[in-house]
Amino acid sequence: MPPQPTASGIVTDEKSGQRQIPESVRADGTTRKAIKIRPGYRPPEDVEVYKNPTAENFRTRGKGPVPGSEGLQKENNKPEQNKNAKRREARKKAAAKAAEGPTSAATQQPKAPTEELDPEAEKEKKVRNLKKKLRQAKELKDKKEGGESLLPEQIAKVIKINELIRELDALGFDADGEPKDKTAEATEGQS
Repeated sequence: MPPQPTASGIVTDEKSGQRQIPESVRADGTTRKAIKIRPGYRPPEDVEVYKNPTAENFRTRGKGPVPGSEGLQKENNKPEQNKNAKRREARKKAAAKAAEGPTSAATQQPKAPTEELDPEAEKEKKVRNLKKKLRQAKELKDKKEGGESLLPEQIAKVIKINELIRELDALGFDADGEPKDKTAEATEGQS
C-alpha cells in the first residue's frame, strides 16, 4: 500500500525514508518529474495551525455545560447538597407545621417586627438624607456665587434648595436641619 501524501502532496518512501513530491502529469500531457524534499523541511500547508484553548472555549461558549462543571455534576447529583434544595425542604416543613396546628401564630410573630420598620427611624433616615442634599446644594450655590461654572445636574440641585427646606419643615425641622422645638427653645433662651 503506497503511503498517503500530505496536504502539500509530499510522500515519504517507506524503505529509504526520503521525502519527495511524486511524478505527475500536467494538463497538456507532459510529465512533471519527482521533486526531492530536504530533510526537516515542512511546507506551510503541512504546518498544523495553533489552536488557542481560550479562543476555542470562546467560540464554543453556550454549546455545552459550563467549563469545569463536569466534575461538579458528578459530585453534586444529590439534591440535598444543593443550597436551594435545602431551602425548599425547609419551606415545605414549615408549611406542613403551619397546616398542622395553632403554632403558626408563633412562627409568624418573629417575622412581623422585621417587616414593619420603625416610623421614627424612617423619619430620621429621611431627615438625614434631606440634610445631606441641602448641604450639598448650599455648597454648590456657594461655588456658583464664587464664579465657578456648574454642570446642569449641579444647577438642578441648587434650584431644589427651597423644596428641600419645605420637606424638612414638613418633617418638623428648620432650614439648618435642627428640630423646630429645640431651635424655638434656643431662640427664647437667648432673648
